[in-house]
Formats: sequence, C-alpha cells, structure tokens
Amino acid sequence: MAELVLSTLDRGVLTLTFNRPESLNAWTDAMGRRYFDLLAEAEADPEVRAVVVTGAGKGFCAGADFKTLTAIQAGSYEEKPDPRPATFPTTLGKPVIAAVNGACAGLGMVHALVCDLVLTAEEAKWTTAFARRGLIAEYGLSWVLPRIMGQQRAMDVLLSGRIFTGREAYELGLANRAVPGESLLEQAVSYARELAAHSSPASMAVIKRQLWHDWDVTLEASAKAATQEMAASFRRPDFAEGVASFLERRPPNFPPL
Repeated sequence: MAELVLSTLDRGVLTLTFNRPESLNAWTDAMGRRYFDLLAEAEADPEVRAVVVTGAGKGFCAGADFKTLTAIQAGSYEEKPDPRPATFPTTLGKPVIAAVNGACAGLGMVHALVCDLVLTAEEAKWTTAFARRGLIAEYGLSWVLPRIMGQQRAMDVLLSGRIFTGREAYELGLANRAVPGESLLEQAVSYARELAAHSSPASMAVIKRQLWHDWDVTLEASAKAATQEMAASFRRPDFAEGVASFLERRPPNFPPL
C-alpha cells in the first residue's frame, strides 16, 4: 500500500505523489486510505509545514478506478470505504497545495479542489465527467464549485462534463496558477517552501479554518469570531516572533504547529 502514494519531505514541505501511473492515478479505496494516512501523519509531524499533492506520470487523478465502478454496478463491491470524507484535507491545520500535472477528472477533480491552493499544468486535461457517466456532482462538488467559479460556470462544467485545459481552469478560477508542465512541481514546491519559511504555522491553521468555515456564516458572525481569534493570536509566541523578525530584518523562526 505504501507504493500507492509516494512521500518525500524536504525543508518543511511534504510532497505526496499518487502512484498508479498506469491508470492515470485512478482512485481506489486503498490509495485513498494511504493518502489520508499520510496527511494525518503530516498533521502530527512538527517538521511538516506545508503539503504538495501531485500525480506520477501523465495524470493527477483520472477519477474513480473503473474496476471499482464496474464492481459497484454489478453489486459485487465489498471493500469498506475509508470513514474519512473526501473533504478530509480541509480539516488539516497545514496548507495543502494541489499540483495538477495531468488528467484531473471526476473524483480526481474533487481531490484537487478540496486542497487549499491549486497550481495546474497549462496542458492538463480537466473534466467533471459525472453527467457523462450517469452520475451526479459528487462529494460536495456542487457546494464547492459555485463558490469558486460562480453558479453559471459551475453549471457549465457539471452539466456538460466537457474536457477543458489547465489554462481554462485558471481562467475559470479553479486554479491559482497555470504554468508549463515541466515547471509545475518546481513552482508548487517553491511556493510551499515560501509558506514554510515565512508564514506562521499557527496563523496558517487559523486562517485556513476561517476560510473553509466562514462560507457558512454571516459577515457579523465571521467578524465576531475573527475578533476572538485576533485576541488569541496576540498571546501566541508567533506574534512576538513575527514582529521581532520584521523589526530586525531577518527571517522568522516560528514554532511548529
């Protein structure tokens, strides 16, 4: 199972690579369990300050494995799914960055968009695919997409199931950057290292929680909660170190999360 997702830690950045290149990293429950296990380990590891997720070979994740879909259709699928939801990466306190290097379809698109930031290869192929397989907008994508790209654009990519490039994904608001494929992982890791070196882990954890949670609350409730979070931040060593490093014109030395 360890080979299903490769793991490399360097200078505070953990790179996780889906490793089923022969199937464009199509999703299986076993691969998902390994991925989520590694994310949980990253959350508990003080050496990890940011996570980059990508795929081996020509795909990021081409959606659910067709063997799984066939077994479900035949009523013969017996494997128990992981109890952790597809949205599990949003519950981590550490930033998770998707580096979409190739095919990003269906469930694979879900797993890209529940990361906190998305970088994509310009030539990567994106598609929701669900409507063309007789399925529906799965795993909360009907909630995520309109908030990221707007109602009409979400309708377009969900109803049509059309294929579009990473360049268009960026133009639609699904990705923070679209870059040449050969420099994608380098740019994603470089961005993650900037976060690891210069951003407070405690601040990033709170900000991430605020952004994922505050879609569901009123402006008044968000502002009230932010006032409480700000008061708490004043008491953390990160605040003192952030101010001191700025005044002393040196890189910060924030404590781990």
